Order: sequence, then structure tokens, then C-alpha cells
Amino acid sequence: MLKEGDKAPAFALADQTGQLVRSADLAGKTWVVYFYPKDDTPGCTKEACAFRDSQAGFAAKGVEIIGVSSDTIASHLKFAGKFDLKFCLLADTERSLIQAFGAWGEKKMYGKSYEGILRSTFLVGPDGKIRKVWPKVSPETHAAEILAYL
Repeated sequence: MLKEGDKAPAFALADQTGQLVRSADLAGKTWVVYFYPKDDTPGCTKEACAFRDSQAGFAAKGVEIIGVSSDTIASHLKFAGKFDLKFCLLADTERSLIQAFGAWGEKKMYGKSYEGILRSTFLVGPDGKIRKVWPKVSPETHAAEILAYL
């Protein structure tokens, strides 16, 4: 997993509308990128809705929100529409960005190990360097935790 001070990886991925979003477009901006396992599942929905409900607070601080999972553009579009998500959801179907940030790894559920997306968040500064890493997050309270940090 990337650490504070590391350079955020370059990327070019489509969002829920099919528009290509490039890391170069974020140069000079502060942004938070959060990685989540799957659209429209209980924990991921709570986390996305918490970011949605806190979006004005992030905007007031000049921080853009980007969610990333390996779901498709169509899945993201449906998820965003169902829960009125107005921020960017990137479709990383090849898991290139997920792996570049180190948000892929071993997980355990009911005593069984498997590989999957590690629910984690990174705050990236205008210089493209990671300012803060949250390697494990609580879906319900995480957005508020980031805002308190900012």
C-alpha cells in the first residue's frame, strides 16, 4: 500500500458517465480517492452516501471526491443514480489503479481468506503526493473522519 509522501500513480479511467478522467486533470487540486469493494452493497452504499452527505464540506475545502471499484461503468451509473451520488466513480475493471495504490490484497470473511479490494482512502495534495492514508475505514463514519482531518 502506498504511504504518505509517495507520488500518486498516473491513471486514465472512465467514470460512471463514460467520461475519461486522467490524473493529469487533477494536477494542482486536492483530492480524496477511496477504494471500495462493490457497488450497491450495504457497506459500500453507507460509505458512498456518507461521502455524498459530506460533499459540500469537501467542496468548501476545495477537495474533490473520487470513488474507485472494479465495477463497470454501467454498474457505477446505476449505483450513482440510485443514491444520487454526484461525485466521480471510476470503473477500474482491470484493477490497475487499485493495485497501483496497493488497495488489493488478502481479506478474511467467516474464517476464509480471499483476494479483494481493501477498503482504504488516500488524500492527495496539489503536488500529486499522498498526504494521508487511511488503510482501514469504517464506512459509516469515514467521510466525517476525513473532514475532521482537513
